[in-house]
Amino acid sequence: MKLIKSLFFICCLAIFSCSSNEENIDTNGDENLENPTNEVDYETQILNLLNKHRTDNGLAELAVLDIIKTQTEAHTDYMIGKGDISHDNFSDRSDFLQQNADARSTAENVAFGYNNAQSLVNAWINSDGHRRNIEGNFTHFNITAKQNKNGAWYYTNIFIRR
Repeated sequence: MKLIKSLFFICCLAIFSCSSNEENIDTNGDENLENPTNEVDYETQILNLLNKHRTDNGLAELAVLDIIKTQTEAHTDYMIGKGDISHDNFSDRSDFLQQNADARSTAENVAFGYNNAQSLVNAWINSDGHRRNIEGNFTHFNITAKQNKNGAWYYTNIFIRR
């Protein structure tokens, strides 16, 4: 029984994992969306929900920055290949964005298994660390949402402040 409880705790911890070098505020937002039809539309839904949450809480919208996508895509591919979510090598992604996107600060949210934008964003908002990243003092962001060969979704969302 202890092993089952431990495994459950580890799975929950992994699903609600995040990374940041910033701390900020908390609150909540909501909107209902359909299941994704393709990755680009799905990613746009997620980014729009994240910005809606920010504006609903008096924060500025974040701008999409293409160079961030190079890092979210590579990390999502890495997680799919590994078969697990992680923040492995986040410092490398952060360094790359500092050098190539003039990022002064960076944060990252990752997730696995959510099948629509609203459930993913709700999970992140209901997690203190993820919500701090979403509501952080950032100016730009981007996301990659990709399915593995079995159809399970993996996500990497990076925020930067210029």
